[in-house]
Amino acid sequence: MSDRAVNLDHAATTPLRPEALEAMLPFLRDGVGNPSGSHALARAARRALDEARESLADTLGAAPGDVVFTSGGTEADNLALAGPVRAAEAAGIDRPIVVGTAVEHPAVRETVAALGGWAAPVRRDGVVDLGALERLVVDAGERLVVVSVMLVNNETGVIEPVRDVVALVREAARSDALVHSDAVQGFVWCDVRRDAAGADLLSLSAHKFGGPQGMGALAVLAGARKRLRPLLNGGPQEGELRAGTENVAGAVGMAVAARLTHEERAEARRRADELGDRLVAGLCALGGIEPAVGRARRIGAICNVRVREVAAEELLLLLDRLGVYASAGSACASGALEPSPVLSAMGVERSASREHVRFSLGYESTAADVDRALAAVSEALGRLRGTTGCAAGRAAPAP
Repeated sequence: MSDRAVNLDHAATTPLRPEALEAMLPFLRDGVGNPSGSHALARAARRALDEARESLADTLGAAPGDVVFTSGGTEADNLALAGPVRAAEAAGIDRPIVVGTAVEHPAVRETVAALGGWAAPVRRDGVVDLGALERLVVDAGERLVVVSVMLVNNETGVIEPVRDVVALVREAARSDALVHSDAVQGFVWCDVRRDAAGADLLSLSAHKFGGPQGMGALAVLAGARKRLRPLLNGGPQEGELRAGTENVAGAVGMAVAARLTHEERAEARRRADELGDRLVAGLCALGGIEPAVGRARRIGAICNVRVREVAAEELLLLLDRLGVYASAGSACASGALEPSPVLSAMGVERSASREHVRFSLGYESTAADVDRALAAVSEALGRLRGTTGCAAGRAAPAP
């Protein structure tokens, strides 16, 4: 095998795009003023921040004032859920209710739980049960303030019907509840202007699409701004929704990466779909491996598979040694002994969930990466199963 490592864990994080780094360097190397100041250095920082905001807003089909820069997707998700709850409480609503799906990223799922919210179940294919969601929306009545559904699941690649959820909430809710979509994974492969049309709040994380880590944004659309309250006490930055001196270099890099992702998305998705299909077909041909979700319901770039009778942790350890990087689900849950809540919500048994591995491709993935990964998985399974090969079913013992 080649000595070059193969990264098939892009859903966890992606390499910084060279163009984003180049745009950031002046603000990292030469120094930058505080955008809230008034002297020349501060005004230069303000211009750069404003231009980044305008660029990102244009990419999202939003107005510049709709973009709130945050420290990442987690903060954006928290603001999208807790912000409206705080506003509702201030308006005198008793025990406001938030609803999320059972397969949300922990940044949403744990926030919903902390706020005493409700989780909508999903079908076995990971798609939200719209009938069950409607019943929750109706039961919440006038106390409902936010419904949250992610665009693309980070563990399974399942595409959720955000537009259908928007229509459901608009029709069934007895309040003017907001709809939030965690588009952290979705923005990479989907045009959020189309696939999340009608949502009031969209969360983004720069490092998922080639921007810097520690940088995110919440798009507060359709006049939803007045129905949020900040989480942080401090200054009036970000339209009084996110106190603290802005990360100018991060915002600049995020905007560049977002623009490139948007411009290249159609071709990048076509290529990633082909590579992902090739990867899954090759894995299944090794025997004892099956995809967690059918291809029709997910993007091709995220490939979650069950490797029967093999612990995911053991397989990943061997793959790491062979120079192939993958994960056992969400990077935020790596090393956890408990089964994936996402797989559990889909009805996957506890023992089976520990046999699931996620491979995820990015904008720089190649056919050679897929081929090397397949060779590494075959070698690793040969060692783990005590065989010289991995033919269909259980491979024959080595002579």
